[in-house]
Amino acid sequence: MTEFLETTVDKFIFRVAIDRFYNDQGVWVKEEDGNVRVGLSDFVQQRNGDVAFAEIKPVDTNLVFGDDLAEIETIKVNITFTSPVTGKVIEINPAMQDAPEAINQDPYGEGWLAIIKPFDWTTDLARLRDPQTYFARMRTEAEEEAKKP
Repeated sequence: MTEFLETTVDKFIFRVAIDRFYNDQGVWVKEEDGNVRVGLSDFVQQRNGDVAFAEIKPVDTNLVFGDDLAEIETIKVNITFTSPVTGKVIEINPAMQDAPEAINQDPYGEGWLAIIKPFDWTTDLARLRDPQTYFARMRTEAEEEAKKP
């Protein structure tokens, strides 16, 4: 069972799963048997609103760290998220086709985006934030946004 770091800002509760790593956009990465599963953090999905559409790069797409991985359309914005690793897309979450709202309902579980076969996990891992570092950054961002009129 996944454990979380949790904070409340204003009336919102934000959780950060401690069993994965994060890029600066809040894309999480979880290593699984030599591959990585990626998705969006709880903070990202709450900040951007209800997901209406998710388009993820197709299977067999080679990505370089920072390449566009997914475009998410919400009721508020359209956002392009970048790949947190260099590798090849080997699976896309089938739920993203018919039920992209899974990102909002279960961002660390059923709402994952893709599975990528990393080409150099050690190098990619060094570029990512550990859960505590991401949590601190996320909390600061959430507190700053809560102060805005």
